[in-house]
Amino acid sequence: MIVTLTMNPAIDRTIGVDRLAFDDRAYILSSKDSPGGRGINAASVIHSFGGDAHAILPAGGERGSRFEQYMQKCGFPVTTVPVRNDIRLNLTITDRHGLTVKLNEIGPRLDRGEISSIEGTVDAQLAKASWLMLCGSLPPGVPSEFYAQLIARAKKKNVKTLLDTDGEALAQGIEAGPTVVTPNQQEAERLLNVVLLTRSQSIAAARRIQSLGAHDVVLSLASRGAIGVSGESMWEAIPPRVDAISPIGSGDALAAAFAWAFDKSGDFPDALRWGVAAGTASATLPGMSFASLEQTLAVHDEVDLRRIEA
Repeated sequence: MIVTLTMNPAIDRTIGVDRLAFDDRAYILSSKDSPGGRGINAASVIHSFGGDAHAILPAGGERGSRFEQYMQKCGFPVTTVPVRNDIRLNLTITDRHGLTVKLNEIGPRLDRGEISSIEGTVDAQLAKASWLMLCGSLPPGVPSEFYAQLIARAKKKNVKTLLDTDGEALAQGIEAGPTVVTPNQQEAERLLNVVLLTRSQSIAAARRIQSLGAHDVVLSLASRGAIGVSGESMWEAIPPRVDAISPIGSGDALAAAFAWAFDKSGDFPDALRWGVAAGTASATLPGMSFASLEQTLAVHDEVDLRRIEA
């Protein structure tokens, strides 16, 4: 079983408009609310691929109640930890040409008791888990070393870990030695305080991230694919050219498909190919949508997987 933890879930409101232009009006064509958060998205992809996923998340307030109602139809088990404050509302605005703006709230403040309850809930699931995916931002009140502590607990129980976050939580989590870390280009740039413009810079960045403590690294580069590092070996997965409509959520699909494939086969380069295929296929869909296994499979064989020589 792959357990996902979403520490900062949200009601995702996706708004479709005719066009986005600076200092000009746009007309709303559609609006849809859905449950969101990196771990929820990852669990949805894994479940749709036929994998065994279990999602854990805090939920509070009126939005939290709506979130739980939405999740009743998800098809996979979800454990919610009650919290006092309302969960966040995130806005994604996208036009017919694929231009997208994403606006996220910071999230509710959690107290020590709520944080402890989440830790206990995760601990209870580790005995049945093969992977623990730690996904997304930490809400106010949660210490930046929270993910690092969970990685240490998972390692003691021989559970593999995937870290998909940003900022200080990413930096401290990597030091705890996760099985794999999956930053995108912007997250890697903030982590390393560099600008990644070229292929050679991205390759060097992936190696440097590994040197910080992660066993494996998947550096997502959007339409340019991903750089993967496992042990001493490196690969580059280059996707086919596609007509991208909405790239929002592609990184979540990449991380989920990677974990699903790696859990099945233990083959890092093939898992990297599956991840890039899922992210690429998802980018061709409107709004916050994720490619099915069939849609991902159609892209999988077109991903150019190349070994990078040291």
